[in-house]
Amino acid sequence: MDDVEDVPIADEMIRLGQLLKFAGIAASGADAGALVASGDVLVGGEVETRRGRQLHRGDLVEVATPDGRITLRVR
Repeated sequence: MDDVEDVPIADEMIRLGQLLKFAGIAASGADAGALVASGDVLVGGEVETRRGRQLHRGDLVEVATPDGRITLRVR
């Protein structure tokens, strides 16, 4: 697996679009939505197309970018 970047959250959960913005992968909610809609985001190894998907500590999110795959772990 690629290097995993831990992303700490303050609450019990975070929505996928918020995580992408918080981690600096998306500049805005619209950018996060477009990225998720493109099919380039995996949650738990499966394509996720819902920007509002709830994520909890321990969830893995993989994002395909032009520079390679980025893997985030919710902490």
